[in-house]
Amino acid sequence: MGFTDTRFNVNLSILFTELPLLERPAAARAAGFTAVELWWPWVDAPVPEQSELDALRDALVDAGTRLVGLNFYAGQLPGPDRGALSIPGEESEKFRANVPVAVEFARSLGCTTFNALYGNRLEGVEAAEQDALALENLAFAARAVAEIEGTLLIEALNAPESPQCPLVSAPKAIEIVDAVNAATGLDNTRFLMDLYHLSMNGEDLEEVIDRHTAKTAHVQIADNPGRGAPGTGSLDFTALLDRLKNNGYDGWIGLEYKPGDAPSASSFAWLPAPLRAAP
Repeated sequence: MGFTDTRFNVNLSILFTELPLLERPAAARAAGFTAVELWWPWVDAPVPEQSELDALRDALVDAGTRLVGLNFYAGQLPGPDRGALSIPGEESEKFRANVPVAVEFARSLGCTTFNALYGNRLEGVEAAEQDALALENLAFAARAVAEIEGTLLIEALNAPESPQCPLVSAPKAIEIVDAVNAATGLDNTRFLMDLYHLSMNGEDLEEVIDRHTAKTAHVQIADNPGRGAPGTGSLDFTALLDRLKNNGYDGWIGLEYKPGDAPSASSFAWLPAPLRAAP
């Protein structure tokens, strides 16, 4: 594969998970990568101890890795949850408490891109009630990230693996992007285009790229089937990433795939070592 002018980053919440969190940045750097992203690392603590935040910051800096993307608190992820911001009660409150903490942590590392996962539908709660809460919380987050000139991301998941999540298509995610921008007037909310999820949905990836690149601020990849490394499934990433470039995308490509049974460092053979460090 080519990718000579592509900026890759490693998601340390799905790769290198055989290692403790604080050892993952150095492992990614040893594998040749200089940029990383993270799901919210403390699934039980939207507001962790400052010492934990400081230790992770030090690990990233000491490794020479740049944080380029961070999820807000999203509940048990990986696990049964698909976000917290549309869940009335305690989970929504945890999301709002997490926002300033996550923004400050990311700011201290020069990161300005934040993913806000929506949340599952709940039995006994009207969809309209959840959607109104979600819009309120997303507007709150968009205003918070605007204070550091940041970008809020809205991601479409896939229906087979996330049947209770209402954001399981590119058009639906774009609808939410537009709604948040209209609510805030800030125009700092964008689409996170995860090609694995969209492929699992059976969406036409070429059409999605052509229609929605202009509203896309981050891309994630994993092959399908299997959610493995490029080359383990049927997706043509050379063609797809070229199409993104031709449509004007010059942002990060997040590697968000499962490494299989072998150590994560062995899952990058598809990408020549000289192309792993971000240009």
